[in-house]
Amino acid sequence: MKQSILMVTLLTASFLLAPNAFAATSEVTWTDYKSYRDIDSGNDGRKQFRERIFKDFEKHFAKLAAALPAEQTLKIDVTDVDLAGDTHHGGVNRTRIIKEIYSPRMNFSYQVLDANGKVIKSDEVVLKDMSFMSGSNLKYRNKSLGYEKKMLDDWFQETFKEMIVSK
Repeated sequence: MKQSILMVTLLTASFLLAPNAFAATSEVTWTDYKSYRDIDSGNDGRKQFRERIFKDFEKHFAKLAAALPAEQTLKIDVTDVDLAGDTHHGGVNRTRIIKEIYSPRMNFSYQVLDANGKVIKSDEVVLKDMSFMSGSNLKYRNKSLGYEKKMLDDWFQETFKEMIVSK
């Protein structure tokens, strides 16, 4: 009986992990992050906030890369980040205020490599979403970095539309 349960568990786990095994991967580098325009936390500790933000972006780039063909790698080198909103330094409590004049921006370069390490596609990217508060269809409405993720989704869909593998 124990062996049957173990086999069912292993089989189920392999089905759950299989889709990721056949997707592209991503690698993100954070170049000179101390000079980024705005990754200020407000009340959080700067290092903890930065690490949480970077980890969240890395997960999102991995999710985007998973739509590319298997055995490809999406390499991202982030050179600047300006989060949506602005942190005001008045008083003891510092909070991030989201207004239309504080649009999200991100500068990075990317490369898509094939299984042999050959560059398939690359470019320098300067993203800025001036209309980030327009429209009511925010996919990441209650998520951290929602405006930035939507901006990255739009860039990815436009840039890689002929490379995206439907699942």
